[in-house]
Amino acid sequence: MKVPFLDLHVAYLEIKPEVDAAVLRVLDSGQYILGAEVDAFEIEYAAYCEASHAIGVANGLDALHLALLAMGVGPGDEVIVPSNTYIATWFAVSQCGALPVPVEPSDSLYNIDPQRIEAAITPRTKVILPVHLYGQPADLDSILAIATKYGLRVLEDAAQAHGASYKGRRIGAHGDAVAWSFYPGKNLGALGDGGAVTTNDPEIADRIRVLRNYGSRTKYKNEVQGFNSRLDPIQAAVLRVKLRYLNDWNARRREIALRYRTGMQGGVLDLPYVPSWADPVWHLFVVRHPERDALIKRLNDAGVGAMIHYPIPPHRQAAYAGMNLGDGALPLAERLASEVLSLPIGPQMELATVDVINQICFDST
Repeated sequence: MKVPFLDLHVAYLEIKPEVDAAVLRVLDSGQYILGAEVDAFEIEYAAYCEASHAIGVANGLDALHLALLAMGVGPGDEVIVPSNTYIATWFAVSQCGALPVPVEPSDSLYNIDPQRIEAAITPRTKVILPVHLYGQPADLDSILAIATKYGLRVLEDAAQAHGASYKGRRIGAHGDAVAWSFYPGKNLGALGDGGAVTTNDPEIADRIRVLRNYGSRTKYKNEVQGFNSRLDPIQAAVLRVKLRYLNDWNARRREIALRYRTGMQGGVLDLPYVPSWADPVWHLFVVRHPERDALIKRLNDAGVGAMIHYPIPPHRQAAYAGMNLGDGALPLAERLASEVLSLPIGPQMELATVDVINQICFDST
């Protein structure tokens, strides 16, 4: 048996004629920077996310960075971030010259724990930056209530949550802005890098549009020191095709996740917990096991492409050695990094394959 963690080529083959036609449409248009294709995707994606605006940018890190800049974050400011996340969340804060202030997750949900946020707020705090990790929404109402109490902005990192819902409303504009990645492996993935910001705030949207395009609205007139971070029209065209399939693909992921959860009941693996207010899209299916490394070896030896998201928490990376957060500083993030394991969950996966993986995991416990 050979089970890749995610087979992007099979996903492409499923919709090949439409993707090929979309790419050729852009090539024939002669418009290779921004233009009608990007405009159309922005309108369609904003509508999908139940937001007023979507602004396409070059990648997910830029989406976070430019959104923070649009919120006025700069040197001397602090931004509250999860301790348990991909490091890009922290990098975006650092690129603004601000300080990422980590807050631990809840032990069951792995997302930032709202009950720990207030203790991390200082006079320098400007933004709370929750991540909808693994495709599971963070507890937004609790986070937004804290932000309102202290006069803070909320920027959501939804790089893994395309189509997820919180209390019946799709992720896209609960906070002041939402940053998205369209990295190829995402639930809504391009054929290369891409990103976007969605928001209901017209001022934030306008600032990001200016910042992404050299600080310019009109060619050769630069209002601010901007960036070159524009969603490529070929990627926009591909994303327009894939957006039409996103709900179906997410439904397949939910079916696979249910099969995993049902088949592993009674074992010693810690399975994902889903609160009543969350409708996750299962970008990753993450389990925990105290002997994680032995289990992943058994899976890999059987041909199953299991992975670890993420083996080193941001505060233990060399990039943040200057923060002097040594071993034990953030114990929950460190424990998760040593125990979590991601199982294959691509939407093209067969349920029979899930049953085989379930059996391997069950036999290992």
